[in-house]
Amino acid sequence: MAYLLQQLANALPLAALYAALAFGYSIAFAVTKRADITYGAIFAFSGHVYLIFAHFGWNQLWLIFPAALGLGAAAALAGGLGAGVIAGRFVMRPLARISPNAVIVASLGVLMVLMEGARLAANTRELWLPPFLNNPLVFWRGDGFPVTLTLIQLINVAAMLMMITSGYLVLANTRWGRVWRAVADDPLAAELSGTNSSLVFVISYVAAALYASVCGVLATSHYGTMDFGAGLLFGLKVVLIAAAGGHSNPLRSAAGAAVIGFAETLWSGYGPIVWRDLFIVSVLVGVLVISRRERAIP
Repeated sequence: MAYLLQQLANALPLAALYAALAFGYSIAFAVTKRADITYGAIFAFSGHVYLIFAHFGWNQLWLIFPAALGLGAAAALAGGLGAGVIAGRFVMRPLARISPNAVIVASLGVLMVLMEGARLAANTRELWLPPFLNNPLVFWRGDGFPVTLTLIQLINVAAMLMMITSGYLVLANTRWGRVWRAVADDPLAAELSGTNSSLVFVISYVAAALYASVCGVLATSHYGTMDFGAGLLFGLKVVLIAAAGGHSNPLRSAAGAAVIGFAETLWSGYGPIVWRDLFIVSVLVGVLVISRRERAIP
């Protein structure tokens, strides 16, 4: 019983990360209508920038550790948002108007630029953060087996849930949310009604980049590093996990992604881990093919 509770506790941070990433991705997908692995690249790029500037602040500027982390986080958010603005405004929006399927190809190009840029900036060195806020908090103890999570895990879960909640409230209760839904449903009709669909497209892309950037900082703080290949891995993974709840609805997409996070962790705890990714990806591909909601996409 205690082992199961520990596995469920271990699943919380991963489920929250997948849910927040899927929520942000759905905001952009609603206007692009195409699979876009740039989102995963921005996630990983932000993590790399966070590491680079945190190390710079600590080793070169001699900042105290919290200040170095703050410098890294600020640089990561600025870099992620900048990448989102440039990719959304100058790459994805023109292509979405002319040839929507080209968005898929262009996203691979943007991913390569971001990942290679991060690798060169780090001199191909894998940087690590020292452990922090890693004191275990015991929630339950049975037969000498404590069920624990660290403080950084709990902070990450709370932050990601706040991101999803605030994003949902904005989309459901504000004028921008209504405009976003109008452009997502029919950009031409929205234009005829006086809406600047190009501006909504770019803002949606930047909002998604903000979610990816914050998640990149939080995930890197938890794991201590960010792999150079994480951009492609998470780019493909987010496209698939977002399909679990349906790309078109951010909240359902987040809920489906959270379920995948729990399933992935439970498989790691009880099944052969070598088959975990094959099983999860196979299920996600099946869900995407069988119950795809965007059948009317041209």
